[in-house]
Amino acid sequence: MSEHTIPLVQLPPVQQIGIVVEDIDRAIDQYARFGWAPFQVYEFDNKGVSLFGRIADCRMKIAFYNSGPVEIELIQVLEGDTPHTRFLAERGEGIQHLRFQVEGLQEILNKLAQHDIKPVFGHSYPDIGIDFAYLDTDSNGGVIIELIGVSKPGK
Repeated sequence: MSEHTIPLVQLPPVQQIGIVVEDIDRAIDQYARFGWAPFQVYEFDNKGVSLFGRIADCRMKIAFYNSGPVEIELIQVLEGDTPHTRFLAERGEGIQHLRFQVEGLQEILNKLAQHDIKPVFGHSYPDIGIDFAYLDTDSNGGVIIELIGVSKPGK
């Protein structure tokens, strides 16, 4: 960043590192060799997610491990087109996103959109109080920035 660049937003410390994998069970076994265990594994359907400006469905298998204050997320897409499937096809397995928890997610997204930084993937889960958005940032630096907003469930 040059001395003349003014940040559009100030992000907090990284909360999560997202790693796209072809086979989550194989990846868990690999990372367990380095002491990352146990992972909490979930499989779920994502219905009605925003994907590159359209609504889509996908099915994913996700595994989480906390490494100190940073959560490690392993992502295997079982069905559907997502930024993860595109990442895997174009680059292979690896670090796909960094997640930051923010307050005022929609306001931040509105501000970034004024500078042509827009979400490519996102969804709102009001029943659990979580909204997230993957930003179109991987073409500059190779990593997507994910913003997550947390509110009280039901809001």
